Amino acid sequence: MTEKLVSFFITVFAGITGTEIGKCTTVFIISMLPIIELRGGMIAAALLKLNLIKAFVVCYIANILPVPFILWFIRIILNWMRNIKIFSKIVKWLDKKVEDKKGQIEKYGFWGIVLFVGIPLPGTGAWTGSLIAAMLDMDKKKAFLAAAIGVLLAGVIMAIFSYGILDLII
Repeated sequence: MTEKLVSFFITVFAGITGTEIGKCTTVFIISMLPIIELRGGMIAAALLKLNLIKAFVVCYIANILPVPFILWFIRIILNWMRNIKIFSKIVKWLDKKVEDKKGQIEKYGFWGIVLFVGIPLPGTGAWTGSLIAAMLDMDKKKAFLAAAIGVLLAGVIMAIFSYGILDLII
């Protein structure tokens, strides 16, 4: 699914991907989006033939940028959304998603967030990890650090797969 979404966004931004700044902008936007995040950004960067180090930095910054906003403001936003009929189903869905993942995170705390964010699987990432941390009322500074380390881990894993580094090592 991630690959299809990445391909879609590369097509949407095709007009700007002819330049280095256009490629970086495309990768930045993709990496900032929920669900796709850094995983998709690294795939897009590899497809656009962006330098690995540059791609890593752009993806990392874009993916970590929303985290403080999620940690500090998501509860306020969700409480507001609960009172509006059109948004209440979304909030219920998010509550269920948090409830499903809550046990894994609570058991391991800080390291649970690091691993949840860092292992690039569907439904994991900085957005969801930060949402869970906020809903569990974790210390925001610790949660941000855990998300930052997790995004770093996810970036390394995705660089290995997206850029074929594994082929060079083996």
